[in-house]
Amino acid sequence: MSPNEGPSEVRRPGRYVGRALTCLIFALAGFLFYTSAHTSQGTNLRNDDTLLRLSDLIQQRSQQNATADANVAALRAQIDQLARQHSNNPADAARLTALEQAAGLDPLAGAGVTVTLNDAPPNATARIPGVPQPQPDDLVIHQQDLQAVVNALWRGGARGIQVQDQRLISTSAVRCVGNQLILQGRVYSPPYVVKAVGTPTSLITSLNGDSYIQNYLQYVAAYGLGWKLDQSKAMTLPGYSGTVDLQYAKAQ
Repeated sequence: MSPNEGPSEVRRPGRYVGRALTCLIFALAGFLFYTSAHTSQGTNLRNDDTLLRLSDLIQQRSQQNATADANVAALRAQIDQLARQHSNNPADAARLTALEQAAGLDPLAGAGVTVTLNDAPPNATARIPGVPQPQPDDLVIHQQDLQAVVNALWRGGARGIQVQDQRLISTSAVRCVGNQLILQGRVYSPPYVVKAVGTPTSLITSLNGDSYIQNYLQYVAAYGLGWKLDQSKAMTLPGYSGTVDLQYAKAQ
């Protein structure tokens, strides 16, 4: 190094290299930003994982649907096969018809009885000397009253029962909130009409022999609760039209 060269002149080439590298880095960064923006079209590329997971979920559901469709097709084939067998065998066809009627899914016609229960008149008082004045609960129809009538009719050999405008099936539940009936998702107010198809004499004998109904009839005499029993040589009960699927809770 000559005496006239200063330290700044010696470092100048390194400074040029550093500046060049810096410009190159910025240029590469700008190119990467442009490429990323062009590829994403304004969307966040970090969502790629979410998109992949959604795609996997769609494929999984599609496979499950395909499996379910195959199961449905197999069940339909079995139903068609059974239907052909029943159509060729009169005994099986008759048995199937009997089972459908017992399930309450088809209309049912025949002789039977009709029982009508109603609340007592407003401001009702005791009608028999020596009987205490009624409490509010003594003057309205309760769930136990309706249930006692339905149970007695079943015991009397009823082939089918209708409450209000609905046919009862094995899973039907007669429930009351206050003096309102809740039956299969619908709400009814009194009077309550219960129809049963069966042998009228057997049905009436069962009603008269029920201890709870005999107690209810004492309230009819004392406070005027409604009770009406009619026989019919011909009546038709509608088939049950609601869902027959069992609903239940399942632990997670």
